[in-house]
Amino acid sequence: MNGGGSRARRLTRRLAAQRGASRQLHIRHPEASSVLRADRFTTAARLRWLHAASTRIGTTLDLERTARELAEFSVPRLADGAAVDLLESVLHGEEGERVTGAAVPVTRAIAVKALDSLAGLEPAPLGKVVDHRRRETLLTLHCLRNGRPVLVSRMTDEDYGRVAPTESAALAMRRQGVHSYMAVPLIARGVLLGSADFVRAGNSPPFNRADVELAGQLASMAAVFMDNARLYGREREHVVSLQRSLLPRVTPRTPGLRVHSHYTPAVDAHGVGGDWYDVVELPSGRTALVVGDVTGHGLPAAATMGRLRAVARTLMTLDIAPDRVLARLDLATRDLEDDQVATCLCAVYDPADHSYTIASAGHPPPLLVERDGTPRFLDVPVGAPLGAGVIPYDPLRLCVPEGGRLMLYTDGLVKTRTDDIDTQLARLRAAVAAMPPGQIDDGALLGALRKGDARFDEAVLLVAESSPLPDGVGLRVWDLPTEGNPASTARRLITEQLARWDLADLADVTELVVSELVGNALRYGGGPGQVRLLRDERLRVEVSDTGPDLPQIQHADVSDEGGRGLQLINLLCHRWGSCRTVDGKVVWAEQIIPV
Repeated sequence: MNGGGSRARRLTRRLAAQRGASRQLHIRHPEASSVLRADRFTTAARLRWLHAASTRIGTTLDLERTARELAEFSVPRLADGAAVDLLESVLHGEEGERVTGAAVPVTRAIAVKALDSLAGLEPAPLGKVVDHRRRETLLTLHCLRNGRPVLVSRMTDEDYGRVAPTESAALAMRRQGVHSYMAVPLIARGVLLGSADFVRAGNSPPFNRADVELAGQLASMAAVFMDNARLYGREREHVVSLQRSLLPRVTPRTPGLRVHSHYTPAVDAHGVGGDWYDVVELPSGRTALVVGDVTGHGLPAAATMGRLRAVARTLMTLDIAPDRVLARLDLATRDLEDDQVATCLCAVYDPADHSYTIASAGHPPPLLVERDGTPRFLDVPVGAPLGAGVIPYDPLRLCVPEGGRLMLYTDGLVKTRTDDIDTQLARLRAAVAAMPPGQIDDGALLGALRKGDARFDEAVLLVAESSPLPDGVGLRVWDLPTEGNPASTARRLITEQLARWDLADLADVTELVVSELVGNALRYGGGPGQVRLLRDERLRVEVSDTGPDLPQIQHADVSDEGGRGLQLINLLCHRWGSCRTVDGKVVWAEQIIPV
């Protein structure tokens, strides 16, 4: 009995000693709970978790949004708090940096996510540039330089200063009970994009190597999504830059017409490329407004757009009849190697009678807003798109009183994926009817007709308002007689008007110029029709006739009696030119008004 009792007592003491040892092991090694957590995160669970990450991260091709999705997915399953910083070069669309170990990268805080219990933390403010050169002891910098993860399983007082970006942030981390930290690099295709930091606090177990491995797999997946977004954004930026470089840099000031131009690229890079507009100054105060849309998107459409705009601009200087411009532009489009087609709307405004002449090549109808704000679509005859080979085009001519607005646009302004064209145009008209004139001029329609990020095509909007001639600008038009001496009549009218404008010093040269122009009209153009005088920053005189041939400067021998009129005009005037009209042509000359 005594021996049995002794054995029982010894066994009891041994079991008690083992239980005490177990309690001491748990206390000394707090990693035990983390190991237990990693054990629960089985291989199958890891795969399911990473698969879920692949569906919730990279949902769009937006770089910053992808970074936010990474931070949001990591909390709370992987960490209690997460932050994502990206290199400045990556945010600017550049490739990023190769991991060399020597460079000091400059990053920007993009995303932060933490549990509500860690609201007192002080991470780097979103959007703020983080210059690591000021604190080269930060563990994040080591992660970025070496391209390897950093793990601090149990943080010491010294570690807080190596993790937090500022001393105040270090104190906040200590107060919030943050005790474990890890950082992993974001590397895709061998290029460093940034880093992701993770922390745990309170009762959460410390990070261990299994957590670092899992975070690395997550970061690698997210980095590929971010790099795709970067490449996509860079492609879109290149296309948009090309598009903008091919559009007019400034809108010219034209007498009697206020033009407001707006261009909005599509959110999707594949929706950018083919829309264009132009505002062209024509002889004697006329203005040409052109909008067009090349089928297709991307760089090919942008290149085609640039060529068509250049051709259209050249044609407008040779012929101010929109229907004939479109006919010639159709021929030019058919000569393009890529067999693309385009829609186009061309309008010419004449401030002398506030009239528009409009022709359409398969383009959406222009919208006229009356002075009282009532909008209505103009019934412009719609011809075939450019490049289809179906000509001619029929023009529409109408007068618009002062204060009326003509709106020309591309279909990206109204187009949706679900509604038909009638519904789209009705929505546009209703939006314009409810909008004050100032907002129309400022391009508010580009946002009013857009639902969230639903714009999948770029849009162009031109708003042209008929207005009185500004102070210091004068325009006079006279019909010349068909009998008697029309040149004498033109000289008298010009001289009297210049005297009223206090420009008598230019009368001698202007009389000589108008005499030559009227004489050429009598000799080669079937007689002059009208003489037109415009004064703005320069003085322009124009004579129209019904002749089909445009004048050219000819070589004149010493014995020739004529052929020197245009040479004289070329010497006396700043510039001169001619262009065709519906009834014939106009020949004009321009002088600089002395200051």
